[in-house]
Amino acid sequence: MTHEPAEAADEDPIVCRTSVHVTVADDPPVPLPAELRYSAADPYAVCLSLGAPTAPSVDWVFARSLLAQGLRRPSGSGDVVVFPRLRPRSDAIRILLRTRAGAAVLEVAGAVVTAFLRRADALVPPGTEHRHIDLDRVVEQLTAGSE
Repeated sequence: MTHEPAEAADEDPIVCRTSVHVTVADDPPVPLPAELRYSAADPYAVCLSLGAPTAPSVDWVFARSLLAQGLRRPSGSGDVVVFPRLRPRSDAIRILLRTRAGAAVLEVAGAVVTAFLRRADALVPPGTEHRHIDLDRVVEQLTAGSE
């Protein structure tokens, strides 16, 4: 699993290109290009984009805190669950993605996720996300067309 080197911490959005190993049902793992993205414009969320060379990418958006907690212990329920892989590769984490059609387990290097989260935390420290939300814009979007 590879990733591109980190850029400056004040870069927004933060993008980390990597690869994951995807396992579906009892099939052997398949490598797939992936990208982790984070932006102060959506400070509570990260986006995991999965793509194949010949197909459009699929985006999964979930809580940044879920990804961070999953480095240390199983976290999440429902569509996205993140948990560390203890053996034989203790440097990896697994991300379980579920849909009505089925489920897939992604394995990604823990060092990649850790470096990505450090950059995100430098941009928006955990606990300060609320300072980065434009409430006027949110209210405007929620009430658009209601007149």
